[in-house]
Amino acid sequence: MKRQLSEETYKKAGVDIEKEELAVGKLISVISETLHYRKSIGRCLTEFGHFAAVVEINNIGIALKTDGVGTKVFIAQLLDKYDTIGIDCVAMNVNDLICTGAEPISFVDYVAVQDPNPHIFEEIGKGLKKGAKIAKVNIVGGETALLREMIKGMRRNKGFDLVGMAIGIVQPDKIINGSNLREGDVLIGISSSGIHSNGLTLARKVLLREARLNLNDYFDELGRTLGEELLEPTYIYVQEVLEILESNLNIKVLAHITSRGFLNLLRVGGNFGYEITSLPDPPPIFKMIQRYGNITDEEMYHVFNMGIGFCIVLDKSDVDSAMQIIEKHGKKVHVLGYAVRDPERRIKIKPLNMVGWKNRFLKVK
Repeated sequence: MKRQLSEETYKKAGVDIEKEELAVGKLISVISETLHYRKSIGRCLTEFGHFAAVVEINNIGIALKTDGVGTKVFIAQLLDKYDTIGIDCVAMNVNDLICTGAEPISFVDYVAVQDPNPHIFEEIGKGLKKGAKIAKVNIVGGETALLREMIKGMRRNKGFDLVGMAIGIVQPDKIINGSNLREGDVLIGISSSGIHSNGLTLARKVLLREARLNLNDYFDELGRTLGEELLEPTYIYVQEVLEILESNLNIKVLAHITSRGFLNLLRVGGNFGYEITSLPDPPPIFKMIQRYGNITDEEMYHVFNMGIGFCIVLDKSDVDSAMQIIEKHGKKVHVLGYAVRDPERRIKIKPLNMVGWKNRFLKVK
């Protein structure tokens, strides 16, 4: 019997989403009062809650985003392999940045370490460089901090945290914010590479601590070792999305699907919800986590991307053109559903008899 309370497993693993939401809300309630400090150059053109912020400077929108890779760094440490985690760091930032319609241009990084190990720094740099090449951004600087008392890793003297910040540009009248969303607009989803950079805390709890699986063990259903699967870099969606934007297709919403799953679609778009009528089969890693952890669909679709890493909502007349561009860039794409007018702003996932509402998913009859 699967657990009945959504988020219970994740909470026991150490991630309390409701508490996090409350804490972030308190922070935003204070810092949002600073928005009026800039009324001309530097005024903010987006609302809190969007995937990235855009400020205006001389009629140019400057998009800003900062993010990290979370506990995926633990997988890198356990495997003693650090040359791809930088790709994830770039991905988590630029994938959010493009949701505003901006083109990422530059990147800076922050590495906090338990011990300044030259080899680890070099390997992290290799991943950052590869991620920058895929996203076509330049890395123009960064910061390191030696925090031996704060940073404790999974291997002695190899603990670190990795965070980045991306900057991009967009014309103010081209910002994607869902203001032109209409009922019947089509929702398409681009495949993920796997777990990406969200839900690793729960994955480690279920697979490593409870099921006692080994990262170096090969699994037929994965076609590789568990460690290789969990460390697979996050897809970077920049080039296909930019080509779609440059093709003048009628794009309404762009959404990076991370923690909270399809609920990320509601970060922009006003009084609309979505009806998802078709879903691809989740990749094997998610089936493994659900099976070993005995986790509900509600929690799985809230914690993980479940095989869809990025969503686009667009006019139905442009769907075929957008899908052709995405496939040309080597990624799978699926028609998932459509937008509906809904003041309650719900995500109805019909194949699973599930509805997402007020930051959680519930089963419905």
